[in-house]
This record gives sequence, structure tokens and C-alpha cells, in this order.
Amino acid sequence: MNILGVSFDYHDAAAALVVDGVPVAAAPEERFSRLKHDRRLPARSIAFCLERAGLTAGDLDAVVFYEKPFRKLTRILAGAVSTFPSSGALFRRAMGAWIDERLWVGPRLEAALGVAPEKILYCEHHLSHAASAFLCSPFDDAATLTVDGVGEWATAAIGRGRRAGPGGPFDLSLDVELRYPHSLGLLYSAFTAYLGFEVNEGEYKVMGLAPYGAPRYAGAIRAMIEPFADGSFRLDLGWFAFHRDPARSFSKKFEDAFGPARAPGSGDPAADQRLCDVAASVQLVCEELMLGLAREARRRTGSPRLCLAGGVALNAVSNERLLREAGFDSVWIQPAGGDAGGALGAALYAAHALEKTASRYEMKGADLGAEHPAASASEALKAAGLAFVETRGEDDLCERVSGLLAGGKVVGWHQGRSEWGPRALGQRSILADPRAAGMKDTVNAKIKFRELYRPFAPSICAAAAADWFDLAGPPAAQPYRFMLATARTREDRRGRLAAVTHVDGSSRVQAVDPAQSPLFHRLADAMGRVTGVPAVLNTSFNLKGEPIVETPADAVATFLASGMDALAIGPFLATSRPENPSPRRQTWESSTTPPDAWGW
Repeated sequence: MNILGVSFDYHDAAAALVVDGVPVAAAPEERFSRLKHDRRLPARSIAFCLERAGLTAGDLDAVVFYEKPFRKLTRILAGAVSTFPSSGALFRRAMGAWIDERLWVGPRLEAALGVAPEKILYCEHHLSHAASAFLCSPFDDAATLTVDGVGEWATAAIGRGRRAGPGGPFDLSLDVELRYPHSLGLLYSAFTAYLGFEVNEGEYKVMGLAPYGAPRYAGAIRAMIEPFADGSFRLDLGWFAFHRDPARSFSKKFEDAFGPARAPGSGDPAADQRLCDVAASVQLVCEELMLGLAREARRRTGSPRLCLAGGVALNAVSNERLLREAGFDSVWIQPAGGDAGGALGAALYAAHALEKTASRYEMKGADLGAEHPAASASEALKAAGLAFVETRGEDDLCERVSGLLAGGKVVGWHQGRSEWGPRALGQRSILADPRAAGMKDTVNAKIKFRELYRPFAPSICAAAAADWFDLAGPPAAQPYRFMLATARTREDRRGRLAAVTHVDGSSRVQAVDPAQSPLFHRLADAMGRVTGVPAVLNTSFNLKGEPIVETPADAVATFLASGMDALAIGPFLATSRPENPSPRRQTWESSTTPPDAWGW
């Protein structure tokens, strides 16, 4: 069976195609439209998925939307009524969006794809998240935990998955849920907005800012929350405004307690100790709440294995504590934890529900996106006037690039199929030498054009990872393979990993598996031979505010618009720039309506 999963209308629209239970393609719409967090119906992603599989829309057996729109509308109406009249503006904005397009998911998909109405199916939001983790994991039996802002009603859910191999029975159920407005994701996002960052985009900036502070406001944040013995909690809504105001997420009481909110784009937040302390405090409370939920999942299911998804599952610092303290032997985290991942989960759930003999699948690598032929790379390089050489195979490419990196150069790296999820895992990366502390500021300021306090990740040969980092599990464990958990850089190694060790001694490690990422592993290994450190500094191949590059043309344009020193696309390596560059950067497309901060 050919099952297409889609997510759209809120943020990070995506499409995923599953054939006989196995994902063959998945990608967020932003990679093709070049609009960060593009939320529109993912026509380009759908076209890519079908083309990758050699199918047409007529070959689809089902198209599955990642949530149930009418249940979500019920929650919105109920919330608006309960807070009226203060929620009047929110209600008007929400109803405008719903009447205009969100009630018509089915007809829109029918029109876009030309499929019959009976082929359009719907999967609950948190069930899509749970399926995206459990049905990609190696486990036959596992607890599931999904945590985000809000789906239809649920903001977190605990369940259990069971499967008995190919052709065997499949069961995945959500047994208990935390309901809106009591939400860990919305709590964290309220502080994201307070600290002057964009909701659904800047949460990782809060995580990166936290180590610069001390959690002296943790007690005040805990006072906003009524915790229960089963890990659930209730928010004191007097501190918040997200449930009644479309423009604000926190109340005056909030600012009275923590001081004035930072205006977006104003100053360096890392230079303001109060803001750093607020970030440290909400990060700590987030970790505590996640541990409470995970421990309840362990107690309720009795399973020593956990599958984790939802936007909060991308908090790598929280994940490290969960690995160490939640009581699970094994943890598997969906690398596309947010709404994009729901497209894959919806398709997988439908595949197993509709086709009892659907194939067993384990996501060992995240390369589900598009790849581009060498001819496209050479054309893009020539069109930009870049001089380049064609290397003599992968060993030659890695030797040349490792030499550049060891010499202090910054290299754009565009290889193979693009990654599924927000992490650059060695297919669409900007690379540098991880040793010198000054390299962190160079890449932040001159390459990425972003805040100087932001950390970078080390990508290290998996066999060497435990020698350099205090891991919470084996190097081959999935969270480290997909850069989903932090670890402490070993004390005696920090001087040699200064560019990728954060101020608190932590690093968001990627353990590069030679079987899953042979070319990237070969590069890290070449760095080891040249420098004695088998690792590279790895960050996503994009500039501030832009999506990760997809095509060779995107890579060339981003290279020319930044201070990178070299560019490796497929077998080609460019190490100089044209005298009069004229990069043809794609223009971002305008969204017809403003993005939603809170999933309205």
C-alpha cells in the first residue's frame, strides 16, 4: 500500500510517503519553498515524495492528515467561551483562519491531489507523534511519551506500543493525556516569548542561553505549577495570556515577578544576567516536569523502553537527564519531533492499521529527503562563476576537506539525501575545526550571522565518542546518532574541543556511525588523522532566519552570502570566490496569513 502522510496549517508543514510500511521519502515544505517554518499545504514536499517513489497521486491508497481538525476546533471554541470576553480578539482571529481554510482540510487535499474523498483519513495529533517514534524504533514493546504545545486537546500523552514483527499483531494506544491549557510546551514557549525570541523557533535559543545563568527563579516558576504525584500538573493561568490573547503569551503578573520582557532583537541576552537566570530557571523546571512524565510512563507501562516525540522531545538538555534519571534501559527519540514528524507518524500508523502485513521498519538513519545529481552541482557552481575541482573519489574529498578544516577554514558540505528533522547530520552542514575556541565566534558572527552565545555541536566517530564525552548510554544509542541529547565533554579533553564545548561543559553530541553515514564518518576519521581529534564542528547549512539548504543552487547562494571559505557539493570542491559574485538567492514567498504562535 502507498500511504501519504501530511501535516500543515500550523507550522513546519511536511509530507511523508510510506510504501508497504516502509518510509521512502519525507521532507518539510520549507526546504523547497525557502520559507522558514512554512505552514501551507506541502505541495512541493508531496511532489518530491511521489517523484522519489516513482508514483502519481492516483497510486495512493490513502492520504492521512496528522490530526483531527474538528476536535481541535471544539477545543478552540470551548476555550474562547470559557474566557470570554477577554478572548474576543483571539476568537475572531481563530475563526477567520478556520472559516477560510482549516475546516476544509479534506477538500483541499482532494483538490490538490485529485484523490477521492474516501481516501482522506485523519489521525489524532499525539497518536501521530507516538507512531512516529514507536513505529520507527527497534522495539517490540515500549512506553510512548509525547509532549508538545497542544494538539486537539492533549498537550502530553502516555501510551504503549506492541508489535510482533512482520505480519504479527500491531497495537499502539494512548492511555492517559494531559489536556490544554496545562502544557509544558506552552509554558516553555511563554518564556521563549518573554526572553524576546520567536515562539516555535526560539526555544532552542532559550536552551542555549540557560547555561549562562543560575536557576534562581526556579522557585517562582514552580509556584505557577500545581504538580501531582502521577507526573501531571496544572498551570496557574493567572500568569499567562496564551489562552485568551492572540498576541501575548504571558500576563502583567508574569512581568511583575521576573522584570520587563526583552524586546525582540534588542541587545545581547547573554549580557543580561537576569535574562540568563530566567532561561536557566525555566530549563530546569522543564527538565523536572519531563522527568515526572517519563517516570509515570515507566510506572504505568512497566516497560524498560521509551519512545519519545513531540516538540519538547527536541530539548537535548532535558533528554540527557531523561536518559540518566528516568529509569529506562533504552530510549528512542523521533528526530523530527515537532509537527513535521506527525506527517510520518500518521502515514506509518495508517499503514499498519490498514495493512496487517506491513513491513517492519527501523529508522537507523535520517536521510529521507531529496538528493541531487552531480550534474546539478556542477551547473550551480558554473552559473555562479565559482572555480572548482572534481575530486578523485570520497577519500580524496575527505582528505582535502579535512586539510582545509585543520587549517582554520570553514566549509559548506552538501552531500547525499537531506536529513529528516531540524538537525544537520552530515548531509547539509557547515563544518569547521572543533579545537580552537575562537572558531565558535567566527562561525556565529561571520558565517551564520547569529548570536555569539549560541553553541555548536561536535560530530565525532562513534567508536571514539565515549573517550571524549561522558555519555549517558552507549555511543551507538539512537539519541546520540541523531544529535538529540547533550553530554559532558570530559575534563581532560575540553581544551581540544573548545569550539564545541558550551560554557557549562556540555556538548550536543552526534556519534557518527560508519554504517549509516559512511562519507561523513570518513571525514571525521580523516580529521582524526590530521589533528588527533576525530570530530568536526557541525552546524546546519543555512543563515540566520533561513531554512536549511536543499538544492545545490541553495548551497551556492548561501555560500556566496556568507563568509565560508570553501564549498563541497558531491564530488566537487570550490575554494575560491568569483571577483564579482552575483548570487541568485531565492526570494522567500509570503504566507497569506500570519503564522500561529499557539496552534490556533
